[in-house]
Amino acid sequence: MVMKKNIQESAINKNPGKESAFQESAFQESARRTKGLLKHQMMHQIKHQLQPHKRIGYLKTFLLLLLALLIIMPLALLFSSSLKDDRFQITAELGSLKAFFVTNPSFNNYIEILGPQAPVPMARFFLNSCIVMAGTVAGTLLVSTMTAYALLRGKFRFKRVIMTGIIALYIIPAEAIMLPLLFLSVKIHLTDTYIIQMLPFMASPIYIFLFHQFFKEIPASIAESAQIEGASFWKIFHLVYVPLNVPALVTVTILQGMESWNQYLWPLLVVRSENVRPMTVAIASFFSTSDIYWDRLFAASVVMMMPILVLYLVFQKYFIASIASSAVKV
Repeated sequence: MVMKKNIQESAINKNPGKESAFQESAFQESARRTKGLLKHQMMHQIKHQLQPHKRIGYLKTFLLLLLALLIIMPLALLFSSSLKDDRFQITAELGSLKAFFVTNPSFNNYIEILGPQAPVPMARFFLNSCIVMAGTVAGTLLVSTMTAYALLRGKFRFKRVIMTGIIALYIIPAEAIMLPLLFLSVKIHLTDTYIIQMLPFMASPIYIFLFHQFFKEIPASIAESAQIEGASFWKIFHLVYVPLNVPALVTVTILQGMESWNQYLWPLLVVRSENVRPMTVAIASFFSTSDIYWDRLFAASVVMMMPILVLYLVFQKYFIASIASSAVKV
């Protein structure tokens, strides 16, 4: 053994390169083991730290699903009840889960409210609401965009003061000026017309401010280039500023359309005849009698909800883009 050891030592002394190679391989093996151990410890630590975040994520998902369920449940109840032909069955099942299920679906309720022999001309009221909403949205887009553009690009004094006054008008509730508007509409004989249901809502301070903020994001050099090319003040407006703000136009269309479609108090004050009565006032008339036809009421509510739902689904992409960008602009 002693002789073998001496032989190995003499071999190592004769070949120092082998000794350095052996030490280097031992060092690499030790470094590899240390690296693996550190990696294992780091993964364990990261996994331990992520566990509370996973629990919070699961809790957020559960709360969002619960919130979505609470939002969907009334809509599901509305649709299912509109397909039930027996109003007494609807009232009997409202306190149980049976209210969400339909055993024998029927469209008789929709035929009764929209057909030519309907006791209440709901189709006419639906058309009236569409006319008022279309006129209000068109007037709002025209007035708001032109006002915002004039306040931004117009050359006159006190533009900031005027803009501040317009924003300040937003804090005044509409109900506070309804009685003066009612007296004025009676004096000029505009009651029982479509136009009186549109006029008070066409100039909205919040939408003027919104368009003003969007228009400010357009570089002034674009308008100056168009002006050098010979474009007039209003030609620059409808060829440059309007096309570059389609998301803002869609957003105002949806928001003002919803507001106009859901108007109840003002039409109730200024409309008396059925020829121009909107659907909101007509639906409220279901509660004016002691005997409420819940089946027809639910069907009319579904019909009233559909236009706004379709409007949002069609322009959803532009609406989301506008909301995302307006968070930065405003």
